Parts: sequence; structure tokens; C-alpha cells
Amino acid sequence: MERTAEVERKTKETSIRIVLKLGGSGKNEISTGIPFFDHMLTLFAVHGFFDLSIDADGDIDVDFHHTIEDVGLILGDAFDSALGDRKGIKRFGHAVTPMDDALASVAVDLSKRPFLVYNVPSKATSDGHAFTSLTKEFLRAFSIRCGMNLHVNVFYGDNEHHINESIFKAVGRALEQAASFDGRIRDVRSSKGVL
Repeated sequence: MERTAEVERKTKETSIRIVLKLGGSGKNEISTGIPFFDHMLTLFAVHGFFDLSIDADGDIDVDFHHTIEDVGLILGDAFDSALGDRKGIKRFGHAVTPMDDALASVAVDLSKRPFLVYNVPSKATSDGHAFTSLTKEFLRAFSIRCGMNLHVNVFYGDNEHHINESIFKAVGRALEQAASFDGRIRDVRSSKGVL
């Protein structure tokens, strides 16, 4: 069964189109106008085996915030659509991913009960991107619209680039695991019978 989604959203601040295929090969075409964000989303797609196309045009002359948050919202919509009724999926996923000096742990529950826990070192050495707070905004938007309980804990790290890279790789890996099928699960994986 092919699980795909195509979502578009246009506001006065952003215009975004996302095409997603779960269980792909990690093929990606990412263009947000923010090179570092493109790099992080590429890592997310590659390590999650998501075929992902993102074309975003936003008011980055004002700030990166609107574009990054809105991509999170639309990506969440795309995942929610591609997951369908969520029957047969593992639902839970976990990944611990190092990147040089940084180590991130990510746990995911595709429960339709969105929540974000985000713990990162407070004194990361910025490499000029000042991106870590925007990563939190992206993940909050993504988790809410996806219906995902998402816990991100970075145990340590000095370099902001490495911290973000470990996070995006780990989120991709954990989400791929949670979204994958398990033949033992016939309905949704819940003792209540519904998510």
C-alpha cells in the first residue's frame, strides 16, 4: 500500500507545497530559501526513508520564523494524511543519534495526542545560524498537525549545527520506525481500540 500525500497552503506570509511518500528511499527536493533548514530537512528525509519534496516561498526578508513554522504545519498535515487511519503501524519509535559532540534522543508516539517535549543544552555555541529556537517552533508545529507525541532530548553538545543535525536525523529515524507496519497489528495499536 502506497502512503502518499500532497498538501499546499498559501497565506500572506508563505506559500508552501509538500509532496510526501512514506516508505520511500529518502529521495528529496527541498527548497525553502533557508539553506541550513534545507540541509536539516534533507537529513530528516534521508534518515527516515521519506521521499519528500518541499517548495516553500516565505517572507524570509522579515524573519525565518514564518517559513520554518509553516513548513512544520504543512509537513504535519502531509504526514497525518499519508498515515491514514494508522491501522497496522507500530505507533512508537525511538532513536538515539550522535553527531560529533552532540547526542540526541528522540521518542515518538503517533497517538493523535500531540505534545512536544524539547530539551537541548542552553549554552550551545552558535555557528551563526541561531537556529535551535526555530527548531523547537518547527517541531511544535509539526507534532501538533501530525498528531504526534514527540520527545526530543539532547544529552550534550557544544556546536549548534551538530545539535540540530543530531535532532533532525533522530526525528526521521524514530518517525520511520513508528510509521512502519507490523504484521501482528491488525487494527490500531491501542488497548482502547481507537487512537
